[in-house]
Amino acid sequence: MHPEHNYKLTVRWTGNNGTGTSGYRAYERSHVILIDNKVEIKGSSDPVFHGDKTVHNPEDLLLASLSACHMMSYLHVCVNAGIVVTDYEDNATGKMTVNTDGSGHFTEVTLNPIVTVSDSSMLEKANELHKMANKLCFIANSVNFPVKHIPQSKI
Repeated sequence: MHPEHNYKLTVRWTGNNGTGTSGYRAYERSHVILIDNKVEIKGSSDPVFHGDKTVHNPEDLLLASLSACHMMSYLHVCVNAGIVVTDYEDNATGKMTVNTDGSGHFTEVTLNPIVTVSDSSMLEKANELHKMANKLCFIANSVNFPVKHIPQSKI
């Protein structure tokens, strides 16, 4: 039997300005994400959808989840392959389209990891391991759009 992992959180809307959703601009899109024993995350919608530009939005968090999951999968495969990573940074980008009916979806995400390894002999293998990390990433395996990688390794 395969292990199953369960996750639980609460999203609480905090944007009622006194009249609820009585009009499109009558309420804020603000909310908090609450997870037991973790720091509260303040959220809103993307500013283009009348959200607060100073807090995280669901689109940012989806992109961050893909990037962080890939990083953790990548570090795991590097350990197993004997590649010593000393620094990792990803400048991820995502594209989302909005349909005429107001629905929308991501069309792609591109991860741009910059990986520093301890020795030049590890550079080629370090770049190759992104493919394996992508196959292992739980979040990338859960989305229905391509997650591309443009890795760069250095010493």
